[in-house]
Amino acid sequence: MTEIVERPGQREQPLAPVTDDSRYIGSTHERPGVRRLVQGQGTYVDDIELPRMAHVVFWRSPVAHCRILAIDADAARGMPGVILVADGRDIATVCKPWVATLAHLAGMKSAPQFPLAIERACWQGEAVVAVVAETREQAEDALQLVQVDFEQLPPVVDMETALAASTPVIHPELGDNLCFTRSLATGAVDEAFARADAVVEATFDFGRHTGVTLEPRSQVADWNAADQRLTVYHSCQAPHMMQDLYARQFDLPESSVRVICKDVGGSFGIKVHAYPDDFATVALALLCRRPVKFVADRIESFTSDIHARHHRVKGRIAATREGEILAFEIDDLTGIGPYSMFPRTSAIEGNQVVNLVGGPYRHQQYRARVDVVFQNKTPTCQYRGVGHPIACSVTEGLVDLAARKLRIDPLEFRRRNVIPDDAYPATGASGIKLEVLSHQACLRRIEEMIDYGALRAEQARLRERGIHRGIGFATVIELTNPSAAFYGVGGARIASQDGATLRLDPSGAVVAMVGVGEQGQGAEGIFRQIAADAVGVDLERVRVVTGDTEITPYGGGTWASRGAGIAGEAVLLAGQALRANILKLAAVMLQRDAATLAVRRGQVVDAATQEPLLPLAELGRVAYYRSDTLPRDCTPELMVTRHYAQRDYPFIFTNGVQASYVEVDTDTGFVRLLRHWVVEDCGRVLNPQLVDEQMRGAIVQGIGGALLEECLYDDQGLMLNANLADYLVPMCAEMPDIEVAHVQTPTRTSQLGAKGAGEAGTAGAPAAVMNAINDALAPLGAQVWSQPITPQKILRALGVVP
Repeated sequence: MTEIVERPGQREQPLAPVTDDSRYIGSTHERPGVRRLVQGQGTYVDDIELPRMAHVVFWRSPVAHCRILAIDADAARGMPGVILVADGRDIATVCKPWVATLAHLAGMKSAPQFPLAIERACWQGEAVVAVVAETREQAEDALQLVQVDFEQLPPVVDMETALAASTPVIHPELGDNLCFTRSLATGAVDEAFARADAVVEATFDFGRHTGVTLEPRSQVADWNAADQRLTVYHSCQAPHMMQDLYARQFDLPESSVRVICKDVGGSFGIKVHAYPDDFATVALALLCRRPVKFVADRIESFTSDIHARHHRVKGRIAATREGEILAFEIDDLTGIGPYSMFPRTSAIEGNQVVNLVGGPYRHQQYRARVDVVFQNKTPTCQYRGVGHPIACSVTEGLVDLAARKLRIDPLEFRRRNVIPDDAYPATGASGIKLEVLSHQACLRRIEEMIDYGALRAEQARLRERGIHRGIGFATVIELTNPSAAFYGVGGARIASQDGATLRLDPSGAVVAMVGVGEQGQGAEGIFRQIAADAVGVDLERVRVVTGDTEITPYGGGTWASRGAGIAGEAVLLAGQALRANILKLAAVMLQRDAATLAVRRGQVVDAATQEPLLPLAELGRVAYYRSDTLPRDCTPELMVTRHYAQRDYPFIFTNGVQASYVEVDTDTGFVRLLRHWVVEDCGRVLNPQLVDEQMRGAIVQGIGGALLEECLYDDQGLMLNANLADYLVPMCAEMPDIEVAHVQTPTRTSQLGAKGAGEAGTAGAPAAVMNAINDALAPLGAQVWSQPITPQKILRALGVVP
């Protein structure tokens, strides 16, 4: 159950209603469509059947790096039902290659990439040959007869040696295996470390992991040759981005491309990218002149879907004996695969780490470097949290180390160093602009929630009995509501704004068409609540439409926790404009001043007395069917569109604190998660239950990376655990109780005040769990900084195994 704490004396923008008829914003209501989904009535891409639809499967490279010598597909072409067997050169006749770089990431480079590999395959799982048949089964049968002769090439596997002179260069035309490097330093880092009373350091390792969505990546590409129109049914996060990419890569007018996202079974960032097999499927539809469906199976998803989080970070922190943090320093090395991912690029995560390390704290000195290197492994890119879990783990791990060395309680150490709640707006040492945060209030609240004194006493008593429990904290910042500074400045055609169109129907119901789509996070429920309040109708009278580039206003889609803060504000503005138009028309019909009227619960009422004067259904009837009864200069405008883009800051930041309580079995190395708490400030809480479940889901995902999930490779670049029997994901029974509370500090950049809540749980959970484990191990002189923190790593730290 959500508990909300307001910050006294800090807020210029109060948590007052933002509309004239506020009944729904800020309270829990059922998501639209949820009953349909739980009854199995959803429409996912694999449910879509079109006339003459064919199916495609791909022959994917079985090795990490090879030269393609010859392809023999004659036997496959003769199999029943086979329509086309195509290689990279066939696809290249209709689809251009791409290079995934961003101009504002100075010096970034990547090689041109094609939908299907042509001369070389550069990772295990790269698509080389496509087989199109009448059915999926026929395509898979024919695939077994495709013969590809290849010469295996030395793979670049270890990111530690990727830049060594003795390491082969994956793309010789690039000169080396360096994709991107960035350095940042304030003016007096060395002086800060020189005068520090305590300097501690550690090396943090983060294993690759990937998103395991309930619905795999999938699409149906339908090319209508007669109309020269392309329609793509997609399971993705950014329909307008994909519309633009298809238009550009296939030299089509943007107006001739339509992308439709119906129900989407989870995304987590893996569906916000344009994959080579995406483009190959569209190309095949053009070549075959009929619809083509691609659905990734679970096995191929492990090497064709993006990975993330592959980092090694060397970090250190300087502090005084009084407990003041003076400086942070980090050196981050990250491996990304053989290509930067299109169009968002694979350098963003490392760049985020540089920006975010040390973020919650008021130190002035900071030095950071990141090297992003190519490897012959599955490409990595943005995944839920995008750099935040790495930056938070490094920051909070170093903070705990410094507190332990100085013998200062870790919660007290954080209290002394977070940016004060009354010091905003502020600029972090890395240069990030922070509008208004509430770390002090969050720290106070979490201390109360966990009954910190009693918990420490319990820990001490159990240690005397040989039971090793630990308490870990993580202070979190998360960027949300990005402006054009995120992608637009780098040349990526990814919208920072979003739009909403609201229409009053003749029945008095409202239809809201919104650019941000539904991925299971509850966005449609939020939009319905905002629209109902903004216009002044009952919740059940609002229908929300998303996920169709032909219908919804142009927008950036679902990523970076931007749904409520960007699209929600557009819905609010459109709702306010529609209400104003309703009142303007009602004033004419009632022959009254519009200022004396209001809209309440589907009625135009007297603003002073609340007396019902005109049902919206009657207003709609007259507007649409009896306009002859209105004055000639009165033209009803009962459909409005508004857009919103956040411009005041490059990003809006949320903040919070997480705490984890664990028990470590020092004989087996197993970790038992006992409790987890979070105090989150996501700005205005629009739907408490949705926010809480977003937080809990994100925390579970973060725990997965901290303890379980890792894409394991051998020394030849082959993934060893590409299946759900060996790749471990969190299970319900293994997860702790997660208690959520909120501080509300609305952003002043919008009327709604919403900041976003989709990724903060993932950002902080790994650090809190890691610190809790190390707190449990501290009396034994052991510590683990490599995630996932497996039993083997714990036993190795304890000296039990080599």
